[in-house]
Amino acid sequence: MIRADVFRDQPVLHGRSIRLEPQTERHFDGIWRMLGDEESNRLTGTHQQFTEPQIRQWLATRREHHDRADWAVVRRADGAVVGEVVLNDLDPDNASVSFRIGLLGPEVFGRGIGTEATRLVVAYAFDVAGLHRISLDVFDFNPRARRVYEKCGFTVEGVHRDALRWEGRWRDALFMAMLSTDPRPEESAPA
Repeated sequence: MIRADVFRDQPVLHGRSIRLEPQTERHFDGIWRMLGDEESNRLTGTHQQFTEPQIRQWLATRREHHDRADWAVVRRADGAVVGEVVLNDLDPDNASVSFRIGLLGPEVFGRGIGTEATRLVVAYAFDVAGLHRISLDVFDFNPRARRVYEKCGFTVEGVHRDALRWEGRWRDALFMAMLSTDPRPEESAPA
């Protein structure tokens, strides 16, 4: 069991090419761009359309929610917000959490940003927050994301059949997870 407010003091996480900053109103422009990117929405199965006031309100309230961690992915080279990474659906009794990542779109895909962000969050979740399990879903039409998760130590545990209806077709979601006791693969070249 862990504290229900385990993310109360959410830190900035520093990587080689990115840093993960707790989301605030100042990250609006990048988050707004990401939510408007058609390819990002497809890869994450996001049907919902957001309004500018909704996102501004969401970002303004992140520090009030201690049962989840919402980071903006900030590129170190230029300070641009290029995505978000989230730990949510905290189950303190079982020390488990869900993982979600969204990147700005094709302009940042394939540059190792997702891998670096995932590794930073996994290390924080297990080594600092004391969690035991992190789980996620990835759609069957997103093999690039699946490779990133596997490279970071996640294992496929099952399939949620017909979990998403996208463009008139049912798609499966792979259910993946990682335990604190699982080996963490050595870092290699970005993918």
